[in-house]
Order: sequence, then structure tokens, then C-alpha cells
Amino acid sequence: MNPSCNVFLVGPTGAGKTSIGRQLAARYGMPFLDLDQEIERHTGVAVSTIFDIEGEEGFRRREAALLDECSRRRGVLLASGAGAVLDPANRRHLAERGYVVWLQATVPLQLHRLAHDTSRPLLADTDRHRKLEAMAAARTSLYEEIADLIIPHGGEQEGIAAASERCIALIDQHWNRQAA
Repeated sequence: MNPSCNVFLVGPTGAGKTSIGRQLAARYGMPFLDLDQEIERHTGVAVSTIFDIEGEEGFRRREAALLDECSRRRGVLLASGAGAVLDPANRRHLAERGYVVWLQATVPLQLHRLAHDTSRPLLADTDRHRKLEAMAAARTSLYEEIADLIIPHGGEQEGIAAASERCIALIDQHWNRQAA
């Protein structure tokens, strides 16, 4: 939604939603919320524990409830979970309540960034390349459906600072910021 007082980051696992989101929040003077971290804060356990006990379905219910709550706030920068877009209600909340920025990442870039990450339940004990391709096939059109701004990936060599500056330049060009 443009204009909006909120910025919501969407994109695949490893796109940089949390790292870049923190930089953007600092630049725009907004509170930063990471949806997965909010889930952990509310439940008192890691996302992987929720997956172990309740499965993906239980996690997605919790994710939807907190996305609804967090997206109702005004003047926040929210990094959504990569799979939050799978739920039509989540997509509606994101599109109606904030300026949606899609951080893109190719599967090779995701593999590079996630090479040493063992904390993501959907990538545990699987062929990561195949799993990330399947996730991209299921989610890419959903990110595109709600994106107000698309940020192409900058490659494996681009660091967080450079990626954040590139995002800021594009957001400044296109976001019609509304007062919270």
C-alpha cells in the first residue's frame, strides 16, 4: 500500500530480510520487528521447537496470528517470515497495511548465505537446493502479487551495508511515507 506508514519486507529464506531490515529501520527511525523473533518471544521457545512439537501447520497458525497483530501497528518495519505469504489472509494484511518490499534472492545466493545455517526447520535433513527451488516455485508469484517494490539481489559479493544502501535508494524513490 502506497502511501503507508509501515514497511513490510517479504522474500525467500536468506534474502536478508532481518539484516537489511535492521538497517532500514535505523535509517527511517522505525521500530524493527522480525516475525520469527516475535513468535519466539511470545512462545518462549525457538521456531525449530514449535516445528518439532506442532509441525509446520502449528507454526503457520502462530505466524498468522502474530502477523495480524504486528501488521496492525503503525510506523513499524516488519520482516515477515519467508513462508508467511502462503496464507491468503497474511498476504491481504501485508498488502493492505504496509508498503511491501520484496527482497529477491536466487537459489545459488540462498545456498551461499545459508551454507552454515542449521536453524531453519524446513531446510533440515533435506536436499537444500531442491527444497529452495520448490519453495521458490510455490512462493515467487505470491511475493510478486503483493509487492509494491521489488529489490533484485545484488549477488554473493554484496554485503549487508551495500544492499541496505541500494534498498534505501529505491525505497526513497518510490515509497510515499505517511506519518504514523
